[in-house]
Amino acid sequence: MNIKTPTILKTSSTDEYYFDEGCYILEYSNAEEDPDVSIARARVLPNTETQLHKLSQTIERYLILEGTGEVTLGDPNSNTLNCATVSNGDVIIIPKNCPQAIRNTGENDLIFLVICTPRFEPENYIEC
Repeated sequence: MNIKTPTILKTSSTDEYYFDEGCYILEYSNAEEDPDVSIARARVLPNTETQLHKLSQTIERYLILEGTGEVTLGDPNSNTLNCATVSNGDVIIIPKNCPQAIRNTGENDLIFLVICTPRFEPENYIEC
């Protein structure tokens, strides 16, 4: 880590943006000075599914905070896709190069933290 002193990052809900994948993102931490990890909040609207994609150099972890959904995960070594129901408190660990999507099956927004190691970089995003 390149950070030499304690750092406090402040985020405002007005910093949330729509990502073409099909969800809203609020980045809490994603900086070159801290290349080991990035942290964001994702928000998926009801009856919405994110685009099937994978990250080439990044392991992702989803921590479901609110709502219910169905996550689709693929085997990085085959074309097999598996689905699982997720809800508050569940953690989904997604290896690099693993096809993935998440669908909101509830009536309210599906909200989860996305923790990436190393940090998320757009050039690692691959549509499936």
